Amino acid sequence: MCTYKIRFLWLIMVLSTFSVSLYAETNDPFGTKAALNLPVTPSLLNYTRPTEQPKQAIDQVPVEAIDYPISSSDVFGANLFTGAFSGSGATQFNPDYLVSVGDNIQIRLWGAFEFDSLVQVDPKGNIFLPHAGPVKVLGIRNQDIQKTVDKAVDKVFRSNVYSYASLAAAQPVRVFVSGFVSRPGLYSGTSMDSLLHYLDLAGGIDPDRGSFLSIKVKRGGEIRKVINLYKFLLKGEIPQIQLSDGDVIFVEPRQFTVKVSGLTNNDKRFEFKLSTHTISDLIKIAKPYPEATHVRIIRNTGRLKNIEYYSLSQAANIILVNGDEIEYTSDKKPGTITVRIEGETIGVQEYVLPYGARMESLLSQVKYTEQADSKSIQLFRLSVKERQKRMLQTTIERLETSILTVRSGTAEESVLRKNESELMMQWIDRAKNIEPPGQVVLTGADDVNKLLLENGDIIKIPSIDNLVFISGEVLFPTAVALDSNKDVDDYIEIAGGYSQNADTSRIIIAHRDGRFEDTEESSGFFSDDIVVLPGDEILVLPDVDPKYRQLFKELFTMFYQLALGVGVMIR
Repeated sequence: MCTYKIRFLWLIMVLSTFSVSLYAETNDPFGTKAALNLPVTPSLLNYTRPTEQPKQAIDQVPVEAIDYPISSSDVFGANLFTGAFSGSGATQFNPDYLVSVGDNIQIRLWGAFEFDSLVQVDPKGNIFLPHAGPVKVLGIRNQDIQKTVDKAVDKVFRSNVYSYASLAAAQPVRVFVSGFVSRPGLYSGTSMDSLLHYLDLAGGIDPDRGSFLSIKVKRGGEIRKVINLYKFLLKGEIPQIQLSDGDVIFVEPRQFTVKVSGLTNNDKRFEFKLSTHTISDLIKIAKPYPEATHVRIIRNTGRLKNIEYYSLSQAANIILVNGDEIEYTSDKKPGTITVRIEGETIGVQEYVLPYGARMESLLSQVKYTEQADSKSIQLFRLSVKERQKRMLQTTIERLETSILTVRSGTAEESVLRKNESELMMQWIDRAKNIEPPGQVVLTGADDVNKLLLENGDIIKIPSIDNLVFISGEVLFPTAVALDSNKDVDDYIEIAGGYSQNADTSRIIIAHRDGRFEDTEESSGFFSDDIVVLPGDEILVLPDVDPKYRQLFKELFTMFYQLALGVGVMIR
């Protein structure tokens, strides 16, 4: 009995030791085996044999892993290499492809004798056909493979055996890319891959040092081809080069350069092989706009820069020098301008006038309708619109600065200012998107008929509607028929009177011709000097709390500067 107990206890100890060892082997993040002094034995649970990861060659890096930064260089062709050529596409052989060592050809024979296999061109340039023996195919064109195989089969099988031959896979090659490229190295591909494919794998030509005009393909000590990528960029022409294992693509250093700017389609830096090119040669690749008439040449002669200025006809034979900067300009007055008439007119709307035409020459050709208000002609001008936009942006920036730099005396006032500033900044964001109308105030001019017209002017002839619009801080904003016996106060009463937030001491009258009148600046309260005209808008402004006074002043400054800027253009 004692013997059985001893054996039982011994068995329990063995199983406990095995369990602890197994737990320590599979769950040992904190070094349990070392702490318990247990033997290191492989666990029987959750054990997987580590697999050795294959090493990947540098030239076998997937295309997705290569970084192609967007080039910001002004060199013509710098954006050519972005990874588009490095991707491996479907195998497509052109008929003139020359069979090389290592190419695979699919051979099928059927009829009295059957054979179907993929055969490879051996180092001697042959493929082996059953019963026919070796057949020389090295150097023959892709379109001639079928003829060569048929001729070999016909020598052995007189009849009832038919053949089919097709180029299946190109020879895998490794090509060196060196010179002025981003990543020189040895790259894998096939003999059918283009030169652009290998250049793209190498990161493309270095735009600041490499040449786009001289790319050499070398085999041994022989230069097989010199490629000019400008022909590809400008005409879409590139020669097909069949590369072999060990070939070298070498990008030579950049040669003479000329920078082009101004009125041109290709605002880039161009490269020339020789310093004998002229402005007429440059025109072919720079492609200036039709309106370009002159060319400015800035030449770097050491510390000083000489500037030469020629018409395009005079500059045709000017020799370009390395480092020249060429700017195409337009140096002539426009022959004609186009002005558009809108509104209550009869006849055409677009008028082509000679440069320097005045308002009277245009209005003499315009025929008005019976509803036309010829005394309230409106003129909208692009140059005025641009000036109004700049002026409005300047005022908004100043207003934004005053809002963000205002000081507060107490913590409560600081919280109030913060909330007010957030609301005002939202208003400023909307104000930045405002497009000024570009209206020119014609009323008060010495002689409107003598006003010079500009290209793109728009003249609107409004209709006589005899309406007056009342808006702003009134109870019922509305439109009222014109009554010459009514003044500003009468029209406001018709609109229900002032609201609780109205500033009764300051009302703006916006006239149809673009003028503004402020009742606060008139002599007396609602002076008789203010005459309400057809199409006018009466704007009742809101009353402003004292703590907003400075901000309110800034807003009014913005409006008045805009109106003043329009008035200055006519004066």
